[in-house]
Formats: sequence, structure tokens, C-alpha cells
Amino acid sequence: MAQTFNNIPANRPRTPLLDTINNPAELRALEESQLGQLADELRSYLLYSVGKSGGHFGAGLGVIELTIALHYVFTTPEDRLVWDVGHQTYPHKILTGRREALLKVRQADGPSGFPKRSESEYDTFGVGHSSTSISAALGMALGARLQGEQRKAVAVIGDGAMTAGMAFEAINHAAHTDADLLVVLNDNNMSISRNVGGLATYFSKIWSSRFYNSIREGGKKVLRSVPSAASFVRKTEEHLKAMVAPGIVFEELGFNYIGPIDGHNLPLLVQTLRNLKELNGPILLHTLTCKGKGFEPAEADPVGYHALNKIEPKAKPHIAVSEVSNKPAPRKLKYQQIFGQWICDMAAEDERLVGITPAMCEGSGMVEFSQKFPSRFHDVAIAEQHSVTLAAGLACEGVKPVVAIYSTFLQRAYDQLIHDVALQNLDVLFCLDRSGLVGEDGATHAGSFDLSYLRCIPNMLVMAPSDENETRQMLYTGYMHSGPAAVRYPRGTGAGVAANTEMTALTIGKGIVRRRGKSVALLNFGTLLPAALEAADAFDATVADMRFVKPVDSELVAKLATSHELLVTLEENTTQGGAGSAVSESLANMDLQTPVLHLGLPDNYLEHASHAEQLKQAGLDSQGIARSIESRLLRLRKARVKVLAR
Repeated sequence: MAQTFNNIPANRPRTPLLDTINNPAELRALEESQLGQLADELRSYLLYSVGKSGGHFGAGLGVIELTIALHYVFTTPEDRLVWDVGHQTYPHKILTGRREALLKVRQADGPSGFPKRSESEYDTFGVGHSSTSISAALGMALGARLQGEQRKAVAVIGDGAMTAGMAFEAINHAAHTDADLLVVLNDNNMSISRNVGGLATYFSKIWSSRFYNSIREGGKKVLRSVPSAASFVRKTEEHLKAMVAPGIVFEELGFNYIGPIDGHNLPLLVQTLRNLKELNGPILLHTLTCKGKGFEPAEADPVGYHALNKIEPKAKPHIAVSEVSNKPAPRKLKYQQIFGQWICDMAAEDERLVGITPAMCEGSGMVEFSQKFPSRFHDVAIAEQHSVTLAAGLACEGVKPVVAIYSTFLQRAYDQLIHDVALQNLDVLFCLDRSGLVGEDGATHAGSFDLSYLRCIPNMLVMAPSDENETRQMLYTGYMHSGPAAVRYPRGTGAGVAANTEMTALTIGKGIVRRRGKSVALLNFGTLLPAALEAADAFDATVADMRFVKPVDSELVAKLATSHELLVTLEENTTQGGAGSAVSESLANMDLQTPVLHLGLPDNYLEHASHAEQLKQAGLDSQGIARSIESRLLRLRKARVKVLAR
């Protein structure tokens, strides 16, 4: 959820010290006493730059001091610094040579909003989805050991990412490798509960010190010959730590737990990290930070201020008297709002409905549902696999689960989708948000593959609405369907079509002709319908809103194939195995040989840009669609001339 506010600095702040830092080596040349000034300047510049560009906000403000300390103590990029999620990395990008470029972050000619290996040697691992940092950093630590190289691997995880099972899978493995891995848990109240105090800080200093750890390791060697004594000492140490810190679970898993410490105390961070740099084996440092630190609205509402919109300069519009209208412009709703209204209406009608989301309550439009029906709402945190199998278990008991999940996040639960839901033909409705291209969030969040990976699964019903009303009616259709069903819809607003309050189940597997023409027929799947209709005007083409990807409307396909010289399939999904492939398979099954042009996402990852720019790059705007059709018709006609000339 992005916010816009007016108290962000409009002019570039003075940052004399930050302006001298173009890489971490220059940062490490500073006196430690200068780091506080650098933190203040970095926070001011981050506020200014994200105000200019828009983008992720609160998480970066919360790791200013931690980012400085990590680059100050560790020799990056030789020492590997792996960030989780990516929302936290704007300060990292500023300190690693991308200070001015950040003014265009997430734009077509600017840096990515996430770490990206091809962008900088300091971005050691590409990130978009959460909870991957510990696995990746462990792999780097083990790789260094295999190659006989002495370097450190540091994973920075937080902003809720520790709630995912993958993080604990990596921790469990790391403890059995003795790899030199440091995990920094950035606890900003989005993952693990706060437990802070003077005693905890005092003990953290002791536990991270070389003196304590030399005694700790030396004691292990001495006491190995006396198992009972070793066990007693170990339990005493664990119980002491458990009294002042919440890290006993990490100790039990095999990590040396340090913390919690104040993540905004630069001297303490530098001292602790220096101590830990000298230690071997898996270590977890627990830091306590404030998401949105230094900007009061973000501190008070870390979820609402997770990101912010670009702040546009205010201009007084010059409107002619004749242009003034008393009629307000129709308000376009986001697809997430359409879903949010539907699930509340459906829950009011059917008490069996239960809503599930993996940490996307706000993004998916479930806030109102969570408030109205708290006992029937489950935010399972960043645990996509669990969310799907939880839904399967509920369905076994006659409950009607609705899983609101981003298209890319469902990829992480693909086995559960197949094995736990579809194989057992359970009544689960999947509402796939952010399907298709997602603009500035880029390739990591683009829902480019869901039509392909869903339609190959037996028992699945797959729908692609073209507007807001179809979305509402298809949600109802999928909910009433017996068996697993999926409705995919994009990020952002629709075309402005009003959604009917009345809910009506559509006839499954039936499309509808939106425009009748000649020669060429466009078979549209999803929200590209306006572009299809505009492109059709150039050729007097037929346009069909196919609606259902599985089952595809084979009867309509046959009618169009036998009355047109070219079929054009259109989808905001990869063409490989997607909706267009379903049309070609249908034609083959009916022994029809009408030429087909498949238009969709190319076989490469589209970089971050605006959604309109991405559609243009993919040739999916109206002009691109028309050009592709014209080119294909020209080739077809040339081929006919060659045949006639023989």
C-alpha cells in the first residue's frame, strides 16, 4: 500500500558527507565518529529521493544504521551481504554507487526496487520474494569453503520474512554445516515480538565479545571428556539467555544467538559486528529497529507507509468555462477493491466462507473482511505453502475457503496446489491478484505464468475476466463451482465498468462475442479487451471475450475458425502453454487448420517500467497488436500468391 504526503522535503537536502561516499571502501575510510552524521544525511536523502521517485519507504528508513554498520565492518563485496525481500535495500543502493540513480528507482531507465545481480557487484543475490536470504548466504558460505577462500557471508532478514518456513529450513541446515554464516535478524515488529531492556543489551555485549566466546569454545573442548558436566554448563547458559532474550529457539537449532540489541545504536552495532566478524560457525544477531525510523507518520503506521507514491508538484489548472462540468468523473475501482467488496458480500450470504491470505491482507483488499469477519479470516504470514494446504484441510470439513494470493506467490505453493487441492478435487477458490505485468515492481512480481501453470492441472477451473463486473461474477462462479477454481486479475484499476450488485454464476466454458467483423478474429483472455477492440477497428475484426481458459470454449473457437482467415489469441501471460496454446490444442482436436497468431508475453523477463510501457514493449498495446496482425496477414497473403503461382 503506497501513501503520498506533503511533508517530504521538496528540495535536495545538504548531504556533504554522503556526497563523498560512492562505494563502501570510501565509507570504511571514515572515522567511526563520523558515522552518526552519515546516518542523518542518508536518512534525509532517502526521504527526499523516494519522494521524488516513489517506491518502498518504511523498511529502508529502519535499516539506515544497520546498513552503514554492515558495510563499515565487513569488506563488501568480497564479504557477501545478502538482503531479504529487497524492501530494505534503498540505503544499501545509495551507499554502493547508486545515490543519484535512486531518483529514478523503479522507472524504465532507473535501478530496480530490489537487489539485482546484473545491476551491481554489491547486489550479491537477486531478490523479490521473501525468506531466501539465509539459504542463499549459506550457499555462498559453503561455496567459499569449497574454494578455500576466507570471506564472510551475511544474511539480513526481517520485515516479516522470518515468518516463512523456508527461513527456518535454512537455519536448520546451517546449524549442521558449521558454515561461517552470520544471520542478522532485523526485528522491526513485523516478525518477532519485542524484548528489550538494559540487561538484554548488557548480556548481548558479553555474548558477542571475543573473551566470552573464547571461554565458550574452550570450555566445550575441556568438557567433552565429562559429558554430564558439559550438559550442565550448556543448560545453564541456555537458561541464562532465555531469561533476557527470546533466542533460545535459535540456540536449540544450533546457532550462537546474540541479542536483542538496539538496531539504531551505531556504536553498539559496529562494536558487536566487529566482535562477531572474528567468530566462526553459524551466528544469529537479533537487532531491534523501528520501521519508518525518522519519519513520524511511517513510525506510527508502518504498514500504511510501507511505500509511497511519487510526489508530483502542484499546479493550478487553467480550465476554460466551457470545459467545466457539474458531472463528477466516474470513479474507477481497483480490482483489489472489487475482490474486497465481493468477499464481504459473499461471506454475508454464506457463513461457510473463510478467507485466507499469506501476509497480503492490505494488498489483496481484505482489510474490511478481516474486520467484519475476524473469526473467518486467517493471515498465515509469509507461508504460501501452508496457506494452500490449510485451505485444503478446511475444504475437507465442508468449509468454503477463499485464498487471496498474488500470482507469483502461488508459484511458491505449486506442489500443494497440485497434490493437496487439485488431486483431491477440493472446493478451494484461488483469487490470483497481480496477474500479468505489474509495472514498477518488475519481473520478480509479474504474474506471467499462472495461465500456463494452472491450466495443465486436472480438475482446475481457470477464468480470466476482462473487466470489473466480470471479475465479480467470476468470483461468484468459482465459489459456487464444485472443485478447485482460479480467477486471475491484474494490479490496479479496471476500465471503469460498474460491477453489478447481483451475483450470477456464468455458464462455465462459454465466451461472448463483443464485436463482429470479417477476416480476422481476436480471441481475448483477460483485461486486454479494450486494446483488442481498438486494434480490431483497423481491420474490421471480430473480437471474442473468451473468459474461460480452462475449459476453453471449443464451440466458439470452431465457429470463429471456420468463418475467419486468421485467429489471433491475446493474453497477458506467456504464450508458451498459455491460453493461446489452449486454442491451438482445441483446433487440433477438431482437425481445423485455421492459422493462429499467438500474442502474449515474450520468452524473456520484462524489466521494471510503467505498466503501459511494459505493454508497449511486449507489443500488447493496441498499436502493437495491430502491427502484429498486419504483419501476419501480409505473410499469409504472400504465401497464397506463391501457392497460386505454382
